[in-house]
Amino acid sequence: MLTTNNLGYPRVGPFRELKKANEAYWAKKISQEELLHTAKSIREANWKLQQDNGFTLIPSNDFSFYDQVLDLSLTIGAIPARYQSLLNKIDGDYSLDLYFALARGFQAEGVDVTAMEMTKWFDTNYHYMVPEFTKNQEFKLTSEKFLKEYNEAKSLGIETKPVLIGPITYLLLGKEKEEGFDRIDLIERLLPVYEEIVSKLAAAGAQYIQIDEPYLALDIDEKVKGLYKTVFEKLNAAAGNTKLIATTYFEALKDNEDLALNLPVHALHIDLVRGEDQLDTILAKVPASLTLSLGVVEGRNIWKNDYEKSLSKIQQAVDALGKDRVWVAPASSLLHVPFDLDNETNEESLPAEVKNWLAFAKQKLAEVKDLATLADGDVDAETQKRFESNKAAAESRRTSPLIHKPEVKTRTSNITDDDAKRTSVFADRKAAQQEKFNLPAFATTTIGSFPQTKDVRKWRADLKKGAISQEEYDKAIAEETENTIRLQEQLDIDVLVHGEFERNDMVEYFGEQLAGYAFTQYGWVQSYGSRCVKPPVIYGDVYRPADMTVRWSAYAQSLTNRPVKGMLTGPVTILQWSFVRNDQPRSTTTYQIALAILDEVQALEKAGIKIIQIDEPAIREGLPLRKADQKDYLNWAVRAFRVSSSNVDDDTQIHTHMCYSEFNNVIEDIAAMDADVITIETSRSQMKLLNAFAGDFKYPNDIGPGVYDIHSPRVPSTDEMVELLRKAKAVVPAEQLWVNPDCGLKTRAWPETKAALESMVEAAKILRAE
Repeated sequence: MLTTNNLGYPRVGPFRELKKANEAYWAKKISQEELLHTAKSIREANWKLQQDNGFTLIPSNDFSFYDQVLDLSLTIGAIPARYQSLLNKIDGDYSLDLYFALARGFQAEGVDVTAMEMTKWFDTNYHYMVPEFTKNQEFKLTSEKFLKEYNEAKSLGIETKPVLIGPITYLLLGKEKEEGFDRIDLIERLLPVYEEIVSKLAAAGAQYIQIDEPYLALDIDEKVKGLYKTVFEKLNAAAGNTKLIATTYFEALKDNEDLALNLPVHALHIDLVRGEDQLDTILAKVPASLTLSLGVVEGRNIWKNDYEKSLSKIQQAVDALGKDRVWVAPASSLLHVPFDLDNETNEESLPAEVKNWLAFAKQKLAEVKDLATLADGDVDAETQKRFESNKAAAESRRTSPLIHKPEVKTRTSNITDDDAKRTSVFADRKAAQQEKFNLPAFATTTIGSFPQTKDVRKWRADLKKGAISQEEYDKAIAEETENTIRLQEQLDIDVLVHGEFERNDMVEYFGEQLAGYAFTQYGWVQSYGSRCVKPPVIYGDVYRPADMTVRWSAYAQSLTNRPVKGMLTGPVTILQWSFVRNDQPRSTTTYQIALAILDEVQALEKAGIKIIQIDEPAIREGLPLRKADQKDYLNWAVRAFRVSSSNVDDDTQIHTHMCYSEFNNVIEDIAAMDADVITIETSRSQMKLLNAFAGDFKYPNDIGPGVYDIHSPRVPSTDEMVELLRKAKAVVPAEQLWVNPDCGLKTRAWPETKAALESMVEAAKILRAE
C-alpha cells in the first residue's frame, strides 16, 4: 500500500464534547482538570482511529481548545501588551485562562481587556484569531504544547507527525498594530523560535514534521518568495534527520510551482481538489529527492470521492515518480467536515439515497486507505467490493431524479439584468424611506437574533421529540417574541427585530424549508472556539415551496408601531455555509437560492414588512484566493444578491450584514450590491475596518459599524461605544451612520445583552446631541 498522509482531524468530538466542556469550564461548572481530560480523550480517540485505518502519517498538534493560530501565538510568546496585567494573575505554561482571555476578552478582578481580532481562515467558514504585531515585536518559546502532544501520542504507542503553521504564513496571517514596518520583516526574529521548536521535536524522536505554508498557493510578492528557501534551509538544518513536509492547500501552486518544488524538504503536499490539473505541469519538474503528497480526497466537502478519477491522478504521479515517492492524502485538514456519517440514522432528514453519496471525516480516512491500496495494485476482495460500490454511488448520483427539477432550471436560466436592479437610485430611495419611517440620526437597531436560552432550545428539542405540541411550542415562541419587542421598545431602539427564537441556525433554518436540501443530526463543524455549525446539504435544485419567515415577522410587527425588520439569510451565505453540490457551477446554485429568497422578500413586503435584512456575512469569504479568479466570482455573487433584493418598492428598505471581513479590495463590489444599509463588524479592529468605506472610494449608501463585540462576554461601557462612534464619524458622514452591535445576540445571555444595548442606545443619543 502507498504511504497515507493525513493533514489534520476534527477536534470538537463526534458529539461536540469539546464545545460542551469548554462552555462548562467558562461557566465554572467543571474544573480545568475535567476539561483537560475531555480534550485528552478526543485526541486519543482521533489518533487511534487513524491508526486503525492504517495511516502511515498521523498528525499531532492539530488539536486546539479554540484555534490553532492562537495556539501558535501563545507558543511563540506573541501576546499583545494589553494582556500584561493578566500575566501577573495567571501562571503556568499554556495557561488556559490566559489563552481563553486572548480569544474572548477578560472582564473581572479589576481587569478589562478586549479579545483579539478574529477573521476567516482563507476562504473557509472557520475563524482564526489574528496575530498582532508591533515594530519591536519579540518572540520566545512560551509553550511546549507541540511537544507534549507528540509525547502523549507516543506514550500510546502511536508515532505522529507534529503539525506547525509555517513561519511565513503565520506572519502573513497577522496584522501590524502600528505603522512604519512590514510584518514579514519580523521573520528574522521569529525564525530562531521555530528552529528551537523543530530541534526539540527532532530530539524527541519525531520522524516527520508537517510545516503548513498555504500562502505558497496564493498570490505572494517577490519579497515573500525570496524568503521561503532561506527559511526552509534553516528549519531543515534544525531538523537534523527529521524529515520536513511542506504542505499547501486550498489552491494550486501555479506561478509558485518552481519555488515550492525546490524547497529543501523531504515531501511537498499539493491540493488536487482545488488545483486538479496542476500535476500536468508539476510532475516534469519534481526533483529526484522530493516526494509528492497528493491531496485527492476533498477535505472541505462531504461528497464521496470519485475513486476512478482520483486513481487516474495517483497513477499519473506513480508513473512519473514511482510508488515510493507518492503519498495519498486528503487535500486539506479534515477540520472542515463532520466526524462520522455512521452516526446519521434519520432517513427523514437525510434520505438513504443521499446518504449513500456522502463521506464524513471517518469515511474519508477509509477513502484515502482504499485509494492507496487500489493504486498499489495488491487489492483484496473487500477493497475491490468498496471500489465497485463507489462506482455505483457515483452513477446513482448522476442519474437520480431527486436532483433535477426542470422548472427550477428554466426560471434560473431566464434571469435578466433588469431582475438585478432597483427601480430608483439610492438617494431617491433614501428620501422615500425617511418619509415613511422618520428615523433619527444615528438610528439604532440590532443584527437580528436575541439570546436563545436553554428554555428556547428545550422547546425546539421537545417539539422534535413530540414532548410538546405545535400549539404549545408556538405559544412559547409568541410570548418570547413579544417580551423581546417590549424590551426593545423599553430600551428605545429605533428599528426592532423579532428575535429569531423559532430558528436553529441562520442557514439551516432556511434550508429546512427549501427543496433540494438534506440535513444531518450530528454533522457539526467547528466555526470558532466552541461555536459549531451544522451545514445543511444542497444535493439538488433549490426552490421555495412556501413562506418561510412571514408568520413570525408579521406577528412581531403587529405588536408595535416601530418598524420591525424581516430577517433573511442571503443567497451567497446560504451557499457558502452549506455543503454544496459539486455537479454544477456554484453560481447556478446561488441563483436558484436567490430566486427563492426573492420570493420570500416579496411575501414579507406584501405582509407589511418594509425593512428587510438579507444577511451576507459570507460574501467576502467566498472570494477566490487568487486575484485572477476574483472578478468572475464577485460578478455573479453581487448579481445574485441583487436578484434576491431588487424587485421591491422604493420605500422598502433593504439591509445587509457582513462580519469578520476585510473590505478594502472589494469595496466597489460591496457598494454594487446596492443595499440601502450595510451593517458590519468593526469593534475588534477599533473601527479600522471602516477605513475601506471612506478611502478613495466613498461608499454611497448607509453604514452601521458595530460598536461592540458580541462574541465576547464583556459588557462595554457607553463611553467606549461613544469613542468608537466618534472614530466612525471621523471617516463616514454622520448622516450615513447607523448604530448597532457587531453581530446577532443569539449566543449571549440576557443580563449582558440588556446592559450592552442600554449603553449602545445611550451612546447613539450622545452622538445625536453632539
